[in-house]
Amino acid sequence: MDAPHPGTNFPAAYNPQYPPAAFQGPPGQTAYPGFGYPHPQAAHPGTQAGYPGPQANYSVSPPVYSGAGPVGFPVQHQPMYNQPGGPAGVPWMPAPPPPPGCPPGLEYLTQIDQILVHQQVELLEVLTGFETNNKYEIKNSLGQRVYFAVEDTDFCTRNCCGADRPFTMRILDLMGREVMTLERPLRCTSCCCPCCLQEIEIQAPPGVPVGYVVQNWHPCLPKLTIQNERKEDVLKIVGPCLVCSCCADIDFEIKSLDEENIVGKISKQWTGFVREAFTDADNFGIQFPADLDVKMKAVMIGACFLIDFMFFERSGQKEHRAGVW
Repeated sequence: MDAPHPGTNFPAAYNPQYPPAAFQGPPGQTAYPGFGYPHPQAAHPGTQAGYPGPQANYSVSPPVYSGAGPVGFPVQHQPMYNQPGGPAGVPWMPAPPPPPGCPPGLEYLTQIDQILVHQQVELLEVLTGFETNNKYEIKNSLGQRVYFAVEDTDFCTRNCCGADRPFTMRILDLMGREVMTLERPLRCTSCCCPCCLQEIEIQAPPGVPVGYVVQNWHPCLPKLTIQNERKEDVLKIVGPCLVCSCCADIDFEIKSLDEENIVGKISKQWTGFVREAFTDADNFGIQFPADLDVKMKAVMIGACFLIDFMFFERSGQKEHRAGVW
């Protein structure tokens, strides 16, 4: 009994003396004999004897698991500073606060009075001659990217119908969200047929029409009408009789309904001999009043795409159309 414990010089009966206050437990609880720790409560379940423990096949998360979802799964709605297919390093326009009643995603248009639409050159289309889905950068006057537009059309439709093809154009913002959708149905393109003329529907957000652009029949001049969501006429677009020019821009004037006042214009910009001769990638500029309804600004973007497909969606080896042809 008095033999010392192994590794110590204290006898087995050695009991160090501590002041009783050192082991006092909470008031109202009984302490163990000789110590101040309380007895466990009678109703305390403790560890169940039948607990099976972790299963053998139970997968334990690795220490580096961040909880962000499956590996390689894209995070939705993150800023897309370098869009696929777009030039690297192009800054995006900061998002302004949305005003009341503005469709989501159109708040960018509230602060600008000019838009630049630059179509990207598709190398595969240049080398093979097969039509590919068009892609456009939409910028403000400072060169900041506002939207990115991508055509969504199947291979057979693009190459069988050419520039007269119906298409769906999806316009994305810097977060990769589709803020506008443009729907162009298949329509007649001859001035000899005054019915079933060209038109395009502008939706913002997708599924909610905010306006239309419809072609007006005229034997010589390309004429279009901008309509609101109720298909009421709002503005007119009048182009030149000869939609062809060398070393100069081609202007489509945006006018009042009586065509007396010019409120803006859509200009097809000259891009140089090489690009004009071997590609159908065009640049456009859109000018409108800064205080114009934001929905009508969105409709003018749709009018620009319709004009591109009606008159300029051809390589320079083919002549541009004149008038409504």
